[in-house]
Amino acid sequence: MTLVRRSLLKGAAAACALSGVPSFALAQTSSTAARRFEPQAGQWRTFEVTTRVDVADAKGAPSRVWLPVPSINSDWQRTLESNFSSNGTSRMTSDGAEGARMLYTEFAAGVTPFVEVTSRVQTQSRFVDITKPNAHAFTREDTGTLHHYTRATKLLPTDGIVRTTALKATQGAKTDAQKARAIYDWVVANAWREPKTRGCGEGDIKTMLETGNLGGKCADINALFVGLCRSVGVPARDVYGIRLVPSAFGYKELSGNPASLKGAQHCRAEVYLQAHGWVAMDPADVAKVMRLETPEWIKRTDNAVVQPVYNRLFGGWEGNWMGWNTAHDVALPGSKEDRLGFLMYPVAETVDGRADSYAPDAFKYQITAREIKA
Repeated sequence: MTLVRRSLLKGAAAACALSGVPSFALAQTSSTAARRFEPQAGQWRTFEVTTRVDVADAKGAPSRVWLPVPSINSDWQRTLESNFSSNGTSRMTSDGAEGARMLYTEFAAGVTPFVEVTSRVQTQSRFVDITKPNAHAFTREDTGTLHHYTRATKLLPTDGIVRTTALKATQGAKTDAQKARAIYDWVVANAWREPKTRGCGEGDIKTMLETGNLGGKCADINALFVGLCRSVGVPARDVYGIRLVPSAFGYKELSGNPASLKGAQHCRAEVYLQAHGWVAMDPADVAKVMRLETPEWIKRTDNAVVQPVYNRLFGGWEGNWMGWNTAHDVALPGSKEDRLGFLMYPVAETVDGRADSYAPDAFKYQITAREIKA
């Protein structure tokens, strides 16, 4: 079945390259009632987000825990304060290179470790229509920052098959906005949500392209968008975060349950356009809605359920989500293990090595959110 699907995708993608229409739009599916998805900037919301880890299997040996805390301040998120408690030695720190903030806690032998951190943030929805002149002032990035977000990383190479793919996808595109649009459409047309992928995926885009297996989750699909953009000189970055509360537009797959946010981690993307600054992108959530929002796998972007999301997630996203950081290749201070591709989950290490962050019940961590009304 997988081989058949890949063959269909290749054929559809070839037609897409000629027509400019996402390949999923070439498939057939039954119609569904029209939906609305129109996030707009303007209303700030305040949340408290609490993460607690209990290391039940420390076996009396020294152990360490790293918890991401929000480190983003922008026109769509204000990071306020964080407070913590534990029975170990804790300190706020960062990875030292990418600016990813975290709470680092060391535990002595003979204790049953626990650590809890609560962060307060304000978020708002955002949307920029890049087809229209920018009516709002934005902070221009300096050359060094933009260069940083066109660099290659371990999981985001910008040469070889990545650049070749991006050049084909953007053939005929002249401006940075046209290139971003072409890559967004290419990713939506060729990648798909794979529910069996663990956690949010790994984001190894070179392997995805070499194998032709473009199925995955948000850290795979949005990394593909970011890597392709970077490879043709358009600054882009992943934004690693977590959904906090239900969507105001009724999309269950774009919602979080504040009472239990295990599995609510979600990576988004941004691209820097000279006329608009940092612009929101999320082709991964388009794929998620197509695959999971209805019992039937929808394979048309003009479907009444998908189209509002497909249109709006090019340039926007809903403010029921909080960003942790934009870091890649994260070195955890005090860690005895390899760097992380990204920091979006709690991380723990014991004498047995690094715990499985994708297994919250076995790892024993929980994340909750509370909206604070004015």
